[in-house]
Amino acid sequence: MNRFVQISTAISVFFLTAFAYAGVTVSSPTNGSTVGTSINVVASATTSCSKGVASMGIYPTPNWLVYTVGGHTLNTNISLNPGTYTIVVEEWDYCGGASTSPVTVTVKSSTGVYVSSPANNSTVGSPVTFAASATTSCSKGVASMGIYTAPNQLAYVGNGASLNTSLSLGAGTYYTTVTEWDYCGGASSTPVKITVNGSGGNTLYSIQKAGGWNSWAQQPPSYQDCLSCTPSGPGTTWAEYQGISNPSLSGSSTQFNLGGNMAYSDVLWNNHLIGPFSSQGLPDTNHTLVPTLHTFTYDVWFYSGNLNVSQALEFDVNQFFNTMGFTWGHECRVYGGHEWDIWDAAHYKWVPTGIACNPLENSWNHLTLVVSRTSDNKETYQSITLNGVTHTLNWTYSPFWVPSDWWGVTVNYQQDGNYAQQAYTVYVDKLNFTYQ
Repeated sequence: MNRFVQISTAISVFFLTAFAYAGVTVSSPTNGSTVGTSINVVASATTSCSKGVASMGIYPTPNWLVYTVGGHTLNTNISLNPGTYTIVVEEWDYCGGASTSPVTVTVKSSTGVYVSSPANNSTVGSPVTFAASATTSCSKGVASMGIYTAPNQLAYVGNGASLNTSLSLGAGTYYTTVTEWDYCGGASSTPVKITVNGSGGNTLYSIQKAGGWNSWAQQPPSYQDCLSCTPSGPGTTWAEYQGISNPSLSGSSTQFNLGGNMAYSDVLWNNHLIGPFSSQGLPDTNHTLVPTLHTFTYDVWFYSGNLNVSQALEFDVNQFFNTMGFTWGHECRVYGGHEWDIWDAAHYKWVPTGIACNPLENSWNHLTLVVSRTSDNKETYQSITLNGVTHTLNWTYSPFWVPSDWWGVTVNYQQDGNYAQQAYTVYVDKLNFTYQ
């Protein structure tokens, strides 16, 4: 190879490496939308730089950088005076490259609710992302905002003058309303008609009454699946009864019992949904489905008359392929402190979220969990919704290595025992799982 070719090749390699392809996706606000003076900006970035995205930032006008954050996701509020802006969201990667995405918005200061997502009369998939802001003439400001999916059906409420959340909705037409309430006792609303189609994912319904449930005790100190333990003990006892009509929402709930005499021991129930041993008729023998799936919604109702003695309830989604394992673990600590923890699988530890978890006793609780796998194979915890209140996380973690090449998607449900291993019962109903 002559010297000119060597130099040309070196330059080409430098530019391919240093200025790797990248892209920015802005999910809120939408281009051309009208918003209030407090604007929720949500975006994510990808890059072919092997080192990943270093940081992201927001420019409301050229040379005016109002916000930066480390990592490849961004979710924040910025305040702008009335006017028209071309907001530019930019990402910078560790190879020295950068890319941008512009969004033009009109900012108004008059009292009202400004919905940037979803668009009125649009057709969307589920879960549906709602992003909105509000302004008011009340000198004390906006107290809270909420979403009605139908008249008198308040599906979400959050504090402050902006919201950004995802709701899991079935196929059909919805006359939704986004409402703000101010500190002066006033309120204003904006109606948004949407049609939710089936293309937003495939849903497996009433998994609680399906076959294929397996169970294992998990005992201290290792908390590994105890292969020698049986439902009658020793140490931990448990039972599962399907087809319960009362209490039930669908007429066929499943009863899960935990007891025994070994303190702080747990029982894990697991169901293989996609892949070998599928309970849903989805063996995916040729591995054409599992690696294409990126977003999962775990939607479930649960009821207990003595939930106060539960150390924790756990709800997990698992995906495996190409020796990679993705476990999105969610633990509602009840007796253990009334807080949501999420699982960092790569470091094998629970991470407190700071989000309160206070399920109701002697009442049905509705839980919706939305998680996703990024294009560069990272786990993202998107949101937790309990009894109509949504908390958006968008926290991302690395996967873990799986020693065997097993491909599949599974779900877990788990009950944890407290310091005295007090026995308790939980009824699970309408356990639906959406994959896309």
